Amino acid sequence: MNYMFLIYGNEATAPKPPEDKAERDAWMAPWNDYTAALQKAGVYVGSNPLQPTMTATTISLAEGKSEPMFTDGPFAETKEQLAGYYLVDCKNLDEALAWAAKCPGVRFGKVEVRPVADFS
Repeated sequence: MNYMFLIYGNEATAPKPPEDKAERDAWMAPWNDYTAALQKAGVYVGSNPLQPTMTATTISLAEGKSEPMFTDGPFAETKEQLAGYYLVDCKNLDEALAWAAKCPGVRFGKVEVRPVADFS
C-alpha cells in the first residue's frame, strides 16, 4: 500500500540550505541518507521538496460562479507549511509510521502520514 509522508515546517524558522556547495551538501546529508535507506529497503516510490509558499497559486471557484479564481499564495494561513513529501510503498501502516519517524523533517516540524487512496 502506498503512503505519503507530508513534511510540514515553519518557513520563517526552518533552517535554510547554505549557499556554499560543501556546506549545502553537509546540510542535505541527512535527507540523502534517509532517501538512500528508503531505496535500499525497497519502499521508496518518489519524493520532492516544494518551493516556498510565496510561489504558490491557489485556484478556487466562488459559490455560484463558473470561472475559477486565481489567488497568489497558499489557501491556508497556518504556522506550518507543506515543505515536501515522500511517497512510499509499505506493507502496512506500522511500517509506514516506522519509516516516517526516521524522516529528517521531524527535527524541525511534523510529518503527516496518509494512505494513498486506490480507486482501481
